[in-house]
Amino acid sequence: MNDRGSVTVEAALGICSLVAVFGLLLLGCAAVLGQVRCQDAAVEAARLLARGDAPRAERAVRDLAPADARYEHAISGDQVRVRVSAHWTRAEAVAVLEPGQVPEPGEG
Repeated sequence: MNDRGSVTVEAALGICSLVAVFGLLLLGCAAVLGQVRCQDAAVEAARLLARGDAPRAERAVRDLAPADARYEHAISGDQVRVRVSAHWTRAEAVAVLEPGQVPEPGEG
């Protein structure tokens, strides 16, 4: 039996497997990074909204979250809840309104 070339095929399959595993690792790292960015943006936006600074909250989401992130917030009672989502990641944060801050009209 002729075994010439069998090592080449095995090496090619090994290299393809390594490339696939490396690609999955990169995809996983990108997902974790996106989640962290969404969480940071949600926390910062909730903190700023609790202080009554809605324009800076929107700017913080634009600066901190991934480029195509969606931002929602709702004020209920004395709490503000923020949700930032992008691709397959989503993060939420809650903050208590600071004394003297009143809910925005139409919220809550």
